[in-house]
Amino acid sequence: MSERHGHGKARHRRRKTALLAGVPLALAAAGAMAYGTAFGVFGEDAQPKAAAAVAPDWADDTADGFASVHALGQQGTYGGRGGKTVTVRTLADLEKYATAREPYVIVVAATISMNPKGKEIKVASDKTIVGAGTSGQIVGGGFLLGQGVHNVIIRNLTIRDSYQGIWNDKEHDWDAIQMDGAHHVWIDHNNLRHMADGLIDSRKDTTYVTVSWNRLSDNNKTFGIGWTENTTADLTIHHNWFRETEQRNPSTDSVAHAHLYNNYLQDDPGTGITSSYGNYARGRTKMVLENSYFQGVTNPVIKDGTAGLVQRGNAFTRTSGRNESGGTAFDPKAYYNYRLDKAADVPALLESGAGPQSSIGTLVSADAAAAPRRAS
Repeated sequence: MSERHGHGKARHRRRKTALLAGVPLALAAAGAMAYGTAFGVFGEDAQPKAAAAVAPDWADDTADGFASVHALGQQGTYGGRGGKTVTVRTLADLEKYATAREPYVIVVAATISMNPKGKEIKVASDKTIVGAGTSGQIVGGGFLLGQGVHNVIIRNLTIRDSYQGIWNDKEHDWDAIQMDGAHHVWIDHNNLRHMADGLIDSRKDTTYVTVSWNRLSDNNKTFGIGWTENTTADLTIHHNWFRETEQRNPSTDSVAHAHLYNNYLQDDPGTGITSSYGNYARGRTKMVLENSYFQGVTNPVIKDGTAGLVQRGNAFTRTSGRNESGGTAFDPKAYYNYRLDKAADVPALLESGAGPQSSIGTLVSADAAAAPRRAS
């Protein structure tokens, strides 16, 4: 069962054993000292200063939703846990560790610009890529998870600005996160915006994916799911804030189990971006849509005649056009446990809790943890 960690923060599953993300299990269990070396916990620019390994809260977070399901030989989604933790500030280092065969927890502690623009780093399996607080940014490109890549966490990053000035751009397939045949992926607490193509593309039977607590904004083709003749994919999409996004919010084509809950879709009046539709169940998709909040959205919920879409508990304010449901879907609780927030509470929860958080991606030493706090 997932749990809440403070008002407005994500509910994530935690392992019972505290562990510094990426520190090998044997070292953590022995209470070993972690030293800053060229490839150590404190990154390439660190001084050789010893500090006791203290597990920050975020290091124990694991995926919920379909990304937590044991399947395809993978026991949930935990990313690079068990491998080394490295801090990167350059494109060369980010690419080096993201494409490595070994597991890594990669902490992005700077703004990294893609060169050439539009570059998508080909992420290998067993990786966590996490922004250090609010400082981790990827500009002008993103990440690609190819066929068979699995057990990947992309978290707490800002990925932005590959846009080339063409709103319906058909020449630049430059996404923030593209997945082609991957499985067990957790995309959490990111700020994704203003890309030439999609913010998230989940394609070619990519499955066991959870997308949670992200901000998606200022984009045309926002979150597309499909590009396959098969109906095998399972996705959970919860607590995401879609703001000023025209289409694919998401567009969900031939997904076996699509569970959407507690999302906030917002289209502000008087801006240059107008939504064409909100949540869309296409093809043979089976969708359960619960306790989400739609504000100012045109055609907030639509479905094909072949899709099944069950709605319950959603809220609609100043929406217009199609708002549809029908057919049969599935029971999400047959696959995993979850708890719903009230739809009326969703805007405030996401305005405070979605996107990068200062408490995620930061590494804590024993000295810092033991330091007395000054009274405020």
